[in-house]
Amino acid sequence: MTGRIYPDEPAGPFPGPPREMDDAEGRRITFEVVEDADTEPIVEMYVAFDPADRAQGIPPSQEDRIRSWLDTLLEEGLNVLAWDDEDVVGHAVLMPDDDGWELAIFVNQPYQGAGIGTELIQTLLGYGAEEGVDRVWLTVERWNRPAIALYKSVGFEPSDAESFEMEMSLLLAGVE
Repeated sequence: MTGRIYPDEPAGPFPGPPREMDDAEGRRITFEVVEDADTEPIVEMYVAFDPADRAQGIPPSQEDRIRSWLDTLLEEGLNVLAWDDEDVVGHAVLMPDDDGWELAIFVNQPYQGAGIGTELIQTLLGYGAEEGVDRVWLTVERWNRPAIALYKSVGFEPSDAESFEMEMSLLLAGVE
């Protein structure tokens, strides 16, 4: 145990996958659990990922490292993808640790700011609740105000703000 602090009140419930939405640009986005899927569309999203949007060293920038990193995420975590037709445009994952589940989310640059990140996190949290997850945490660079606002909007609360990264946590309610 790390002594991580979680809020007293649970957030949620959240809807689980599969689900769809029309984003702010009118694109039909589908959210699905990753199940023995062809990883090529996911790799393609990360290869095209803008280096300026990489944080804390992730996602990796070289294709071989992306593949290795994805192998770990897909094997050990709970993963949800956002699709625009045949293209993966977002990926969110919950990774288990000794004191809860760590959340990471990535939305391809042309799709940011259209509401996909919010729906992707909500869908992942709904999936997590279905799988018995109850404590979720993340770290975010404290100057990343859009990400912090997004996390707060779904119920994350700051739990450790003593470094250049802010840790946020959420106690997850049951399934919707």
